[in-house]
Amino acid sequence: MKAIWNNTVIAESNDTVVIENNHYFPEDSIKKEFFRPSDTHTTCPWKGVASYYSLEVDGKENTDAAWYYPETSELARSIKGKVAFWKGVTIEA
Repeated sequence: MKAIWNNTVIAESNDTVVIENNHYFPEDSIKKEFFRPSDTHTTCPWKGVASYYSLEVDGKENTDAAWYYPETSELARSIKGKVAFWKGVTIEA
């Protein structure tokens, strides 16, 4: 699977986990040069507290377009530390 934004592959892995129609990519599969930590956090009742990354590709920014769970509930342990995307990031096989 590939995560693509602004015509650039920002993550690629054959080992994603799909939960709620979102592909969660292993942390080592993201291209860290495009990711900037964000101060945003949200809470999912069954997964836990999510942290976010903003993307920066070719001078364009996509704020809070990626999220991950540094710690998860027992039910969501398969996505601990994995990264998912939204806000115009496309996922392709």
